[in-house]
Amino acid sequence: MEIKNNVLTTQEFQIIDAAEEHLPLAKQIVQMIGDAAKIPGTGIAIRTVEYISEKIRQGKAVIALQKGDKDIAGFCYIETWENKKYVANSGLIVAQKYRKSGLASEIKKRAFQLSRKRYPNSKIFGLTTSLAVMKINTALGYVPVTFSEITQDDEFWHGCETCNYYDILVRTKRDKCLCTGMLFDPKIHG
Repeated sequence: MEIKNNVLTTQEFQIIDAAEEHLPLAKQIVQMIGDAAKIPGTGIAIRTVEYISEKIRQGKAVIALQKGDKDIAGFCYIETWENKKYVANSGLIVAQKYRKSGLASEIKKRAFQLSRKRYPNSKIFGLTTSLAVMKINTALGYVPVTFSEITQDDEFWHGCETCNYYDILVRTKRDKCLCTGMLFDPKIHG
């Protein structure tokens, strides 16, 4: 892996900040997220084409493209909460045929770098049921935390409503879920 002209390049993929030219891929990204949400054990919230398109327009998304044919290989977006006090790297998805290639780690690193660049004083957090994502987050400096340590913005938690495990979150009054909360605090870790 190497970075040239602010573009992370692997042998097979180009991992870049998503831009207007990637808007036509929003429907495919939403389909990838929807397909992943159907897999038991996956705690990923479904998003709309409009939502993903807005993240791309705002410069708050990272996309991985297969070199040559520009096939979409993966995606992740960022969102801010509580007046930019918190940033979430969300919707990390890798196309089925590229899973277990290390691509998710590279996409997440790029999203983390974009978050740190745009919001250097913000705490970066995520929720996940994925052991692989927990390992990626740990390598980036995140630590496991209780949900009380991350944003309490109702709009963030509203986004969990399309997750298969939302009923658990409601029953526990947003105290517990199958997801693990993870946090990177730049004042402590960075």
